[in-house]
This record gives sequence, structure tokens and C-alpha cells, in this order.
Amino acid sequence: FLSFVTEPSDRMVSHNDHVVMDCLAQGEPPVDIRWKKNGVRLLESDHVRFMPNGSLHLSFVRRDGEQSEEGFYQCLASNKYGAILSQRARLTISSISSFVAQPSPVVVSEGSVARFACSVNARPPAIITWEVNQRALPLVTERITVLSNGVLQIHEVKPEDAGMYRCVATNIANRLKSREAMLTVNPGVYVSVWVWPQIIAGPQNISTSLHQTAVLECVADGNPRPLVSWSRADSKPIDVFGARVLGNGNLIISVVKAQHRGVYLCRATTPRTRNYTIAAANLTVLVPPSLVEKPESQTRPRAGTARFSCQAEGVPAPHITWLKNGEIIHSNGRIKMYNRYTYCIHTRSTALGDKNKQWAFVCEKTGDGCP
Repeated sequence: FLSFVTEPSDRMVSHNDHVVMDCLAQGEPPVDIRWKKNGVRLLESDHVRFMPNGSLHLSFVRRDGEQSEEGFYQCLASNKYGAILSQRARLTISSISSFVAQPSPVVVSEGSVARFACSVNARPPAIITWEVNQRALPLVTERITVLSNGVLQIHEVKPEDAGMYRCVATNIANRLKSREAMLTVNPGVYVSVWVWPQIIAGPQNISTSLHQTAVLECVADGNPRPLVSWSRADSKPIDVFGARVLGNGNLIISVVKAQHRGVYLCRATTPRTRNYTIAAANLTVLVPPSLVEKPESQTRPRAGTARFSCQAEGVPAPHITWLKNGEIIHSNGRIKMYNRYTYCIHTRSTALGDKNKQWAFVCEKTGDGCP
């Protein structure tokens, strides 16, 4: 009857850019294409134009205020048999705004570890680099590590590491520099005093989507310098092909898969002893919704009952919405939802608009696991 050949997909553009969102449906002509934004029918304007092939053209997109073009877009295709609503496509306008975390002054002893944090609100995510005394700092050396989340780690601190540090956040929208913070290095006694191993920055619970990068930080200090190792709380082996250790103990999982979820343990151990400290964090892997069971087309007599089933899986559990001709269905006297997955339609009613009708029912899955 009616199906999509091309559905709109997520887009990210810069302020004042132009963007085209595609939609193509096939079915018995004529096929009409309309558009919705955030569930509300979209009307043409100076910035919004519907193209003859069904695509949506947005010009000079704006980021702020009530007239912002940011939001979720869907196309609605219809013909004489009914209507179907496309998947949601998110339009995001690139931005970079205030810092969430900026470096603070640090005082350490020679030979220990210094750590600075930096994060910023940005879309797409900003690349974080560092400067010392307003000169670029290498991203990775034998002693220096910059994590993708913006953290700067300096191991075996030396007197010449002292200075003013700041982070620089860059994306396609802009470039921001943080405030400066002083690193003070006290000489001396640290190297001659035995210090129990301690984790000064342990891993944090994180949620990440499939195929993204997960960063589990572990910064340990002590004398002698502790050895950092990783394990899983369920004793399963860590995926050696998908994970690596960066710097002096940070676990990086480059392409996250569903099997990577679980609790990870960072262990800092004093060499040649049984003295150790452990920190733990949970990695949640968000999995986009997928349909396990799809509704099937049916033909029923007017006095019969039609039952449509739909099941989806994903992490977290997807929310299922039913639509008839592109509009959300609500339970009533004839239409009932018996569980999360099944709608039952009693067709005995002869109410105006129901008689001799052919309907298009769609099971729509949504969830936080979408990339």
C-alpha cells in the first residue's frame, strides 16, 4: 500500500546554514508528503519550504528563541489507503557555550601526580587541548596524558612543570579558553617517604551509546609508585581487542559494544606487596530500539476483531506507541491495549468514518539508546 524509500536522518548544522531533510515514499499515487516538527504540523514560511520531491528545505537556521529550527522532524506520507509517519530526525545547531568545569590551582610534591579537569557544553563535542604559560602542551608524552573527556594528567611531576595551565575547547561553532590555574611543585621529601597507594581520581559511572568511546579514568599515587590494573566485577575477561590502557592506568574502550557493559574495577597496588586500593564504576551501554515482532497487515469482517502485536528490545527498555494513519491511538471502547505490545481493535462499530475504511497501523519504537 504505502512505504518509505527514504526517511529523514539526524543532522547537525551551523547557525545560519541551510539544510535539506529528505523524504521519499512509494505507493499507489498520488502520494502526499507533509512534515511535522516536534509532533506539530509544519507550515511553509520564509525559512521553511516544501520541495516537489517531498524534501524539506530550511534556510538560515536559527539556534535561539521561539523561532529556533532545532527539534525533531518527521514526514507524513499519505495516499488513499492511509498514512504513515517516518522515524524522528533530530536537527541540532552547533554551539559551544559555558565551561562546566575549569582548572583549579594544584599544589603537589615533586615526583607525584597533578591533575586538571576541563569540560564544556558543546554540540558537537569539543576537542580539548591544553596550554601551559600560554604555549601548547603535547597531548601525550611519557608523563603527560590528555583524555578525550578533557582531563589533563601529569605524572612524576618535575619542578619545570610548574606554571599557569588553561584548557582550550574547540568545535565547528567556536573556540573558548578557560581561566588559568597555577601548578605549584614543592621539592623534596616525597621521594624518601613510604606512602600507601591511593586513587586520587577513580572511574565514574558512565552511560554511552554503541560504537562510541568510553573513558574510565584511574589516577593513582603513592610511594613507591603504584601499579594500576583493571578487571571486571563479574570476573569476565576484559576485551583485549577493544580496550587499551592510556597513560598510567586509564582504560579506553574505543568502539563500545553491548558486551562491554558491567562494573569495572581499578586496582592500585604497591609493587612487591599486597597493599592495594580499589575503585569501581559501572558502564551502561545504550542500545537503540529494534523490533523483534512487527504488526502484520490484516483483513477482517466488520463484526470481527483485529489484533496487532509489536515487540521491541533495547537499553533502556523502549517505549512503544501505536499510530493510525500517522496519528497516535488512544484506548477507547473498541480499541484496547491488552499489554505493552498488543492492540485489539473491535471492528463492529458503524460510526461515521469507520465503514469501508482501510487503515494503516504503525508501531513506533522510541528509547534513550538512539545515537
